[in-house]
Amino acid sequence: MIRGGKSFVSSPPAFSNDAKKLLVATSNTVSIFSTSTGMLITELEGHTALVTSVIVVPNSNSVFCYCWTSSLDGTIRYWDFSAPELIKAIDIRQPIFSMVVPSLLSRQDEGDGKPADVFAYMSIEGVSGHKNKPKSLLGQIRKCNLTESRLVGGVNLAETTRPAFITMSPSSEFFGIQNKRTLHIWKVPAKDYERAVVKRIKLHHTKDFSSFAFHPFDQVVAAGDVTGRILVWRGFGSRRFSNDSMKGRSINNEDEKAGVRGDDDAESCSTWHWHSSEVNLLSFSSDGAHLYSGGNEGVLVMWQLDTGKKRFLPRIGSPLLYFVDSPDSLLSSMSCADNQIHILNTSSMEILKSIAGIKLPCSFPDTWSGLSRGFVFDHAAGLVAVRAENYCVQFYSLFDDRENSQVQFVKGTINQVVITLVALSPDGTMMSTAETVLSEEGIGGVVSLKFWACKLQKKDFKLSTIVYEPHRDAAISAMTFHPSCPIVVTSSYGGDFKVWICSHVSQDADKVTENSGWTCHSVGSYKGKPMTAATFSADGSVLAVAAETVITLWDPDRNFLVAVIGETLAPIVSLSFVGISEYLVSASHGSKPQLSVWCMSKLSTMWSYKLHAEAVACTDDASSFAVLALLPESPNLDNSNGTRICSTNGVILLFNVEDPVPIATWNVRKANGGGLSFLQQSESSLENNTSVGKQPSALLVYINGDHEYVVFDPYSKEVKKLSLTRQDVNSEHEERGRFGYTALYGELPAFERNKETSEVAILPSERPWETIFSGSSHNLPPLTRLCSSFLESLLEKRTSAII
Repeated sequence: MIRGGKSFVSSPPAFSNDAKKLLVATSNTVSIFSTSTGMLITELEGHTALVTSVIVVPNSNSVFCYCWTSSLDGTIRYWDFSAPELIKAIDIRQPIFSMVVPSLLSRQDEGDGKPADVFAYMSIEGVSGHKNKPKSLLGQIRKCNLTESRLVGGVNLAETTRPAFITMSPSSEFFGIQNKRTLHIWKVPAKDYERAVVKRIKLHHTKDFSSFAFHPFDQVVAAGDVTGRILVWRGFGSRRFSNDSMKGRSINNEDEKAGVRGDDDAESCSTWHWHSSEVNLLSFSSDGAHLYSGGNEGVLVMWQLDTGKKRFLPRIGSPLLYFVDSPDSLLSSMSCADNQIHILNTSSMEILKSIAGIKLPCSFPDTWSGLSRGFVFDHAAGLVAVRAENYCVQFYSLFDDRENSQVQFVKGTINQVVITLVALSPDGTMMSTAETVLSEEGIGGVVSLKFWACKLQKKDFKLSTIVYEPHRDAAISAMTFHPSCPIVVTSSYGGDFKVWICSHVSQDADKVTENSGWTCHSVGSYKGKPMTAATFSADGSVLAVAAETVITLWDPDRNFLVAVIGETLAPIVSLSFVGISEYLVSASHGSKPQLSVWCMSKLSTMWSYKLHAEAVACTDDASSFAVLALLPESPNLDNSNGTRICSTNGVILLFNVEDPVPIATWNVRKANGGGLSFLQQSESSLENNTSVGKQPSALLVYINGDHEYVVFDPYSKEVKKLSLTRQDVNSEHEERGRFGYTALYGELPAFERNKETSEVAILPSERPWETIFSGSSHNLPPLTRLCSSFLESLLEKRTSAII
């Protein structure tokens, strides 16, 4: 089994002390990458839910490599990541959303020479403790004694409506959170202990904050808001923190507090504005001379703190999320929303290396969201094509869990372009795409059909042919390649389908057919109905096209209608032939979803289910197929701690085409927007998934709506017993997908039927009326026996001696 597709940007990464390694939180593990090569070195495994914080213990000796991690599973773990080896685990039993450890930099010895305790400040999800109010989830800032491995009782620094991200100053003197339009800043005590008083100030703004950062050594804090403005407070805490060896002077005259709102504790506040939308990241340079900012524009801005002058690193290609400095003053990391981490030279503003994960889901306009569905798989190479925000398609290796290549479809456009469909040829050397250029009003647009070609091994596709408005003004509903010839069929909602052929195909596999042209060979329609899906049979002799609720069968060479079968209750959205068999699988969506299996020889339905099939995958040579079906929505439940429990919302069903009873089933989460496909086994996967002397079978890949995936052998007995649902925080109650009675009252006691039953003799009782009605109702004695026994029990029995 292979898992992959993890997010690299769920939380900020951390550099090792020698800046040669980058520790990245990837789902429930910590992946360690080389900053010079960008390759994965090792992983820290042990958490059972999302890792939310990675903190490297500072040490001048680079030989010692230790770090603290926190997770939504409610544990804090201490690692030696050079081994890698787990040293210590602390169970808080509450989800931890963020954590800082200020005492790592300023740890002092106690009077008796014993090292002082190490304390962590955490943002956790707790439950309101008001007696007169119902319990509700909220965020709390709590304190934990890492040395004693326990949560400090009675210390709750703040409560918010939701858990907040904690930001700590590089000097470890301050830490804070943003809560809507307020910044909460605490000063860490010089000598921290469990009951030490942690002083706090608040800074206010008229807009909601989106990010903030502390100066490395001065009492300066910068915060960005949702409108793109950056506010810089200087001398914050001049009154509240004055007793703690303040740097700077105290301002008593309110007139001198330029830009400071109300009674906020700061000397001055200045505002900068360049970003057009919310500021996602803020970070000061290690020397404190510059401030880095970034947002949805995909541009890194470097502000000179004294003058406000700006420098730019443009065309990054994705919204910026995090910026982290390293012990090397010339090296930093920049995390982007497209699941990439760039290693940056801050002196030259040059990207040195990129660590790329699978592209995260992108949003589409509401008008076109229904057309932009599904994943495209290269079954032979083990690749998946994922559409990204910046008008490109990423080819991602499912076996190696890394990016293979990217294809940029649109460059230098000012209009929004939606890539609605992508199709690959069976050998992976040709690709076709459907794109729509939206108008300025967002209504209508120009549809274009593009054909691409590439080398056999490398996915560096080159544009071959472009056709504007291939189906007049109608959108393209489906595209499919012929299994052996350079032929593509496109169907449209306008009521027709077209067969496209390539005029020239190079016989050299290493040569890109750049000059090959694609032309329309034939056009077909059926009663003017919208054509919603299309597919070829395994040998390419039959073309099946869905005309809303019916299936039309065509001879693709002569463009001749052979037969019409169906009809379904809702429009058909996908068609798939099951390998080399005579069976066809159709899936319909809408108010009456349906999954149907059709027999081509009988031109009738074999069997069908009322299922919403999100994806259907068929094997190439066998008679089995898999379906990703959505389950009915069930309400989220709360456990005893008040933590919200998410239930499974999908199931994978493996069928033999002739049998409506599934061979195997697996419960999955995040099935909405997911994909399913069979893959050919690679050399590396053969070692992990097949035994000696056993013929390799096709692997099944499931990719969920967040683009996390798992590759496994669906015919393995071990895998059939394994749930594909990942265990998340407090999710032990959801492994079986609870619904109805089980969701409310729990599982019923297990009932085991005895194979051998023996008749038990009925013994008379002195008080039969007490036990006569015990047991199941259908096993009660006959009424005649009940009456006689009951009446006899009322009679007083007397015994007399016979002389």
